[in-house]
Amino acid sequence: MQRKKNRKWLFWAGGGLVVLVIAAVLVVNGRAQQAQTATNAGEIVTAFMGDLESSATASGQVTARREASLSVETPGRVEQVLVREGDAVKAGETLVQLDITNLAFNLANAQQTLRLQEASLADLQADPETVDVASAEAAVKSAQANLDDLLDGPSAEELAASEASLRSAQASVASASANLGSVQDSIKESQILAAQASLLAAQRQLDSAQEADDKQPTEATYQALMEANEAVASAQADLDSLQEGPDATAAQGSLNAAVSRLDGSQANYNLTADGATDVQLASAKSQLAQAQANLANLVDPPTDEELAVAEANVAQAQLAVQDAEAALAAATIVAPFDGVVTAVHANIGEIASGSVVELVDSSSLQVVLQVDEVDVGDLSVGQPAAVTLETWPDTTIDSEITTIAPSAQTSSALITYDVYLSLGQTDLPVRVGMTADARLITASYSDVLLVPNRAINADREKGTYSVNLVVGDAVQEVPVTIDARDDQNTRITSGLNAGDNILIGDNLPTISFGPGAENNGQNRPAPFGG
Repeated sequence: MQRKKNRKWLFWAGGGLVVLVIAAVLVVNGRAQQAQTATNAGEIVTAFMGDLESSATASGQVTARREASLSVETPGRVEQVLVREGDAVKAGETLVQLDITNLAFNLANAQQTLRLQEASLADLQADPETVDVASAEAAVKSAQANLDDLLDGPSAEELAASEASLRSAQASVASASANLGSVQDSIKESQILAAQASLLAAQRQLDSAQEADDKQPTEATYQALMEANEAVASAQADLDSLQEGPDATAAQGSLNAAVSRLDGSQANYNLTADGATDVQLASAKSQLAQAQANLANLVDPPTDEELAVAEANVAQAQLAVQDAEAALAAATIVAPFDGVVTAVHANIGEIASGSVVELVDSSSLQVVLQVDEVDVGDLSVGQPAAVTLETWPDTTIDSEITTIAPSAQTSSALITYDVYLSLGQTDLPVRVGMTADARLITASYSDVLLVPNRAINADREKGTYSVNLVVGDAVQEVPVTIDARDDQNTRITSGLNAGDNILIGDNLPTISFGPGAENNGQNRPAPFGG
């Protein structure tokens, strides 16, 4: 009996467990179906009145409106480098100094040439001095008189004077020749014999003094020996002089000079007697022509051509001075504006050529964006913008469009335009080359009809737009006209009213009561917000 009761209890317990498992499966299936329904369900939003700022975004880099790469015009040796990368400099401050030795010399030379050309022009333009004219006239008269004398031939007086000069020169030669013979015969044989005897006596006296000093040397014997040596040397010199003969150098020189004067007098006499030669006449005529030309240059005004040439020479000299001054100034590299040094390419002692210092004006920083051609049509100078730098992405800097490039840049089939933005005041240490992102405000609207961007259906081929309008339990596709948009909402200009419900997605959201509910009418669209 007890066994039957136990079996009965087990039967009911097993049946209950089966019922629980089936119920659990139904619940799980129902929840899965409800979850699947929720997953496929759309979202209902409402058209509303609000404010909108239409914008476009673009990226670019920070640049400077003013920057300079300072170069040397003529290669030169670097004497001083006064700045380093990162230094702040003022306009006019010296940055690099080159050697100016040769440049200063070139300038001084050019200035001297200019002064000479200016003086020449002034002389050409000035009236001649009276004393200069008188001197030129006298030179003409003298040259004319000389030519006339040559053409007239010698006078009797000129012939007589020339002949007298010749006779005088001949007498001088005879006198000089006689004087030379007298000098050469002035030394007699007896003088030579007497000199030889004196030398022999002095030699004997020297031998005696030498013997006395050898036997008993004293101060007295030594002194006598020295005197005997001097006497021998003096006697030998006298004999040598007599044997060499007399010094006839002066007499010979006088004779040579007299002969030269005689030759000259003879030539002059011959010329005088023969009259002027063709060469003399040609020389006299040339001297007269030169004197006449000098006088004409003084008294006649300069021609237009002469003035033009002189003025051109002055102008050319002035240009040379200006070039030399510019070259000298260019050897001193100075800052053209206040700024910061970004690079230095010069070292002391090196020969500098090309760029030596790079400089940017840190007060003229700007952002250059590459804006897609789709967006550039909505931009104009003066529109506001908000800039963030990748270095400080959480800080926004107010900005404004200053310039839009008139021509596009093409890269990899992408067409963009350079758009320049000014940078507003900021405490950030902004540097050239930083990457910047900008939001460009293209339009601003207040109290306009808006819907979320996700609610807009676009037909790109037809260029039309629509929304899924919820009307009761049904959904209708309604065409709309749009205007501007930002990163969240789109402005609707026709087709909707404020408060209209719009479906985002394919299905209305519903509330499910489990399996089979769709057959007994228990599924209903969820109310807005459900």
